[in-house]
Amino acid sequence: MRWPWHRAVHTSSCPQPRLLPTATAGISFEAAYTIIWRPRRRTHPQAEEAVRSQVHSAAVKAASHLDAADLPAAQDAVNTALIGLPQSGRHYRLLASRATLRLSAAAQELIAQQQADEQRIRRLRFLKTNLYDHPDLVVLDRLEHHSPGALDDGYVAELQRLARLIRSCDRWWSPLLQQWEQLGQGFNDTEMQQQAMLALFDSLKALNGGSPPAQTAPLGSSLTPPRKAHP
Repeated sequence: MRWPWHRAVHTSSCPQPRLLPTATAGISFEAAYTIIWRPRRRTHPQAEEAVRSQVHSAAVKAASHLDAADLPAAQDAVNTALIGLPQSGRHYRLLASRATLRLSAAAQELIAQQQADEQRIRRLRFLKTNLYDHPDLVVLDRLEHHSPGALDDGYVAELQRLARLIRSCDRWWSPLLQQWEQLGQGFNDTEMQQQAMLALFDSLKALNGGSPPAQTAPLGSSLTPPRKAHP
């Protein structure tokens, strides 16, 4: 029912989509508004712009906390915020407002790329935790990627040797070097670090009856750390 002193109801929209920054860095929603409002008896020539500005400000505030990847949920959240807007303004009465959100093609492509990157990071973390932190499993993974008989005997022998070496390192060298690395963090001087490594080697040599530890590493270089000549 419209009272005789009430002005006619207006329905306004935006000539161009308005941008709503989101919680996702570098991505904004494009918003189109449908606003139903009534001017007051003594209104202002810019009343329509004022009501659009009120609706847009509320939408910007709501969208700033939303993830751009979930467009339907974001649109619901923005429209819920618009429901709570004050109805009474100085030059108008707001009756209803609704926002329709969309994402540009560039924004959709960026979101898809970010989701792919996040999935890759999750997979790499999973592989690190469950595979690469256990080097013996890496050998099994390499074998599993080849059909039976596809590897020559020499390659298989090298993998078996690597597995034995990794197992030996896990039981002996790796715990020792981890502890030594933690201890060596207190030496900031390069020469002091070198002297510390020599002290470790001499201690292992003494435990082995005066002989260096067996050189089982698949490296061509000697395990003996080079000693600096002193004047």
